[in-house]
Amino acid sequence: MTRVLVVGAGPTGLALALQAHALGAAVRVIDRRTEAARPSRAMMLHARSLEVLRPLGVVDSLLRYADSAPTVRLHLRGRVLPVRIAELAVPDTAYPHLTLLPQARVESVLATALESRGVPIERGVELASLRSARRSGVQVQLRGRGEATCDYLVGCDGADSTVRQAVGIGTSGGVYDREIVQADLELDGSLGTDTAHVSTTRAGLIFLFPHGDQAAWRLLATRPVGGGPISPRDVQEMLDAARLQTRVNRVAWSEVVPMRHRLADRYRHDRVFLAGDAAHVHSPAGGQGMNTGIQDAINLGWKLARVAQATDPQTLLDSYELERRPVARATTAWTNLVFWAESGLDPVASLLRTVVLPVGAPLVLPTVLRRRHLTAAGFRVLAQFRVGYPTSRLSIDDGRPESLPLRVGDRLPDLPVTVAGGRTRLQTLTACPGTHLLLLRDAPTVAVTDASIHVHRLLDCDGRGLIAVRPDGYIGLRTTEASSPEVARWLDLTGAT
Repeated sequence: MTRVLVVGAGPTGLALALQAHALGAAVRVIDRRTEAARPSRAMMLHARSLEVLRPLGVVDSLLRYADSAPTVRLHLRGRVLPVRIAELAVPDTAYPHLTLLPQARVESVLATALESRGVPIERGVELASLRSARRSGVQVQLRGRGEATCDYLVGCDGADSTVRQAVGIGTSGGVYDREIVQADLELDGSLGTDTAHVSTTRAGLIFLFPHGDQAAWRLLATRPVGGGPISPRDVQEMLDAARLQTRVNRVAWSEVVPMRHRLADRYRHDRVFLAGDAAHVHSPAGGQGMNTGIQDAINLGWKLARVAQATDPQTLLDSYELERRPVARATTAWTNLVFWAESGLDPVASLLRTVVLPVGAPLVLPTVLRRRHLTAAGFRVLAQFRVGYPTSRLSIDDGRPESLPLRVGDRLPDLPVTVAGGRTRLQTLTACPGTHLLLLRDAPTVAVTDASIHVHRLLDCDGRGLIAVRPDGYIGLRTTEASSPEVARWLDLTGAT
């Protein structure tokens, strides 16, 4: 049984621990914070994150606390444009909606699930030093707790990662000339409590969500760097600049977050890996940070759990960086552009926010919202449905099955299918941890001995082929003939034997 030490109990660390544990690893989670509670920095959980978390049995609990049909009032230089962002025209997912859910709630649900599986979160435990060797594992010194050993260690300990610094992995990137202001507020009640507000100002967009951790509202805004601590007067001036006709009754909490964009030079050093903010940080535009980290975790977690059974363990482990680092690089590029449009201090960005958007949005937005295919295309990008690994060494293409034209490396879409039990959907079939083999109707039976390999026969799909789905919900193999030797080779490569 592979022993995995996870450093950091944020969404990335908790998701990774759940995934690795579900596939059979012995997991230990430490966090230097003595208390679980902390203010949320992320506010949105995207559909792809919900999909990859679904086999771990936590999505129902997450959605219980979420706003999955958010409404927004756009304040455009005195004009108010209501927007309802309900179910979108995205038929191949069980979650065709935006999901507002504060990070603190995500952490709480994931931590509860992990502890219910017998994996406690060791809080107030800090990593002091580590020594990693590719052959013998990782030895760590825990401050006040002595020494410990593990087979693999994953740094999920944030942008200033102690783990990353301990193994000497550098970063590249830069800093922004704007900083983020966040605050939890009690307001005078004039805005109600059932809708978010977004306002254009010369200094940047201002967001107000009815989902604060320590008060009814969460303010998110930007300002030039170097403004010092936030006062209630500063908050009121921001709301006034946004033309939100409301008064601040109480500021329950506030912080100023310096902004930077950085990418780790590599994601692995021997048996030590980086995930989430320890590997990449960028602007909050599009709500990508927490979601990219969770998807890092789901990608790496199953590989660590199965590496001991893989015929080529280094290929399996190296695939993590080869698959996920390009995603972070691309995400940083497009979030930089969006962040500039939202908060850039130059005349062009200011003109876009204060003139072009107020004039154009009332004319264009209603048309875009009516044409649901346009909103669906934007949703797919935001939700990271376009992420795939077609060039990964774990992606083997032995020919397209006749009646199931899915591409190797893509996410498995949630399409309707018929199995022996009746009509269902693909992501319902695959909603349990492990590898899933989808046999076409006339395919020969595939014998498996690993309990984490699940075989499903699709009765409404003609042919003798097979689709293999990885534990993170991506298509790893397709073949026109289920008896192909490539099936056994792929299973051995991914440790599913």
